[in-house]
Amino acid sequence: MVAELATRPQNIETLQNAGVVSLLRPLLLDVVPTIQQTAALALGRLANYNDDLAEAVVESDILPQLVYSLAEQNRFYKKAAAFVLRAVAKHSPQLAQAVVDCGALDALVICLEDFDPGVKEAGAWALGYIARHNAELSQAVVDAGAVPLLVLCIEEPEIALKKIAASALSDISQHSPELAQTVVDAGAIAYLAQMILNPDAKLKRQVLSALSQIAKHTVDLAEMVVEAEIFPVVLTCLKDKDEYVKKNACTLIREIAKHTPKLSQLIVNTGGVAAVVDCIGSCKGNIRLPGIMMLGYVAAHSENLAMAVIISKGVPQLSVCLSEEPEDHIKAAAAWALGQIGRHTPEHARAVAVTNILPVLLSLYMSTESSEDLQVKSKKAIKTILQKCTYLPALEPLLYDAPPNILKHVVGQFSKVLPRDNKARRLFVTSGGLKKLQEIKAEPGSLLQEYINSINNCYPEEIVRYYSPGYSDILLQRLDSYQANIN
Repeated sequence: MVAELATRPQNIETLQNAGVVSLLRPLLLDVVPTIQQTAALALGRLANYNDDLAEAVVESDILPQLVYSLAEQNRFYKKAAAFVLRAVAKHSPQLAQAVVDCGALDALVICLEDFDPGVKEAGAWALGYIARHNAELSQAVVDAGAVPLLVLCIEEPEIALKKIAASALSDISQHSPELAQTVVDAGAIAYLAQMILNPDAKLKRQVLSALSQIAKHTVDLAEMVVEAEIFPVVLTCLKDKDEYVKKNACTLIREIAKHTPKLSQLIVNTGGVAAVVDCIGSCKGNIRLPGIMMLGYVAAHSENLAMAVIISKGVPQLSVCLSEEPEDHIKAAAAWALGQIGRHTPEHARAVAVTNILPVLLSLYMSTESSEDLQVKSKKAIKTILQKCTYLPALEPLLYDAPPNILKHVVGQFSKVLPRDNKARRLFVTSGGLKKLQEIKAEPGSLLQEYINSINNCYPEEIVRYYSPGYSDILLQRLDSYQANIN
């Protein structure tokens, strides 16, 4: 009854107040095996609910009893006991450490060798929950000899066991290159790579996550993942029906692309950039984030790679994310990626500027509602794109809205282009740009004033005077005095 009640959150507080943990403890030693198992199951459900109950389980000295029973009892009890250990360990590094301190690791590793796949699964799950907190706990799991056995679990036929084992290897690999190397040394990559095309979506999620956690640390580890021939196979996952398979596939490609131009080029050659652009277009929200960042990393490496992102229609897609997404951190990633694309040459900057994205970046930078990170990334993106941009029609709107610290970069670009381009000079007058320029109040001797002067020097003096503020008043005064002279 208690085990049944513990499945529903509304009952937990009542059970807790009734001191149910201390009442269940003696039942773990009951002579009837089903009572032992159900007591353990009830404790697991309680401990799983919140960290207060998990701490109550630790303080009641229940863990040593469970660890002892793991080696002795039948498979049903082992599963229940491993569940309690997992439920306690999941909440915090301190609680996970309490599980380790009572000698649970060796007992859980023995579970991985059990004949019953359910016991293996329960053991792998608990080990993964311990390892995910930090590098020290992860190292303890490795030292207990779990990794080779987890790799063997991946080879088992049961999908559920494969899933949990892949997840545990992902949890172990995430903390440091050394821990990831341990997983690689046990031969995990080849088995994981083979499962990328498995029809089970949840298994694919875990496999892609584990490969990402290995690849993210160093160039060598990323190259080992690539050598397992994951391309172009992994690109099929970008079209998967499951959103998290898409996200994890993008994450894996991002973690490989970020290391070197060579690895990014390999992704471009297999059609990876175009596939990621399509993937970003087919989803929303946080699912898009790793794909957005991946395009930024590829573009950051070199002019050619940034051009590959442009050719794959990455810029319009990133512009859509910047304008559409409600979350600031996703907008910030899109702004950063656009800056990485536009910063190389005037051609790159033009490809970004023609999507009319500069005013959007400017408004995000100036908006008080934008997060600090979004403001910083937007400002940096505008500056890096402006410093290369010679496409004046995209710059002109900024003359009207930009604050002084951005305006000087805008006017600076006009001062580079106008002296050398007759057509642009004429257009600058007819579009109202020259008139606007005369209205800008710059500090005497400032860089902005120098840029204004150099633009004014491209035009006959009377035209500059004609567009200067107050000139119409001077003309009217001259008209008045002229008429007075006639009279």
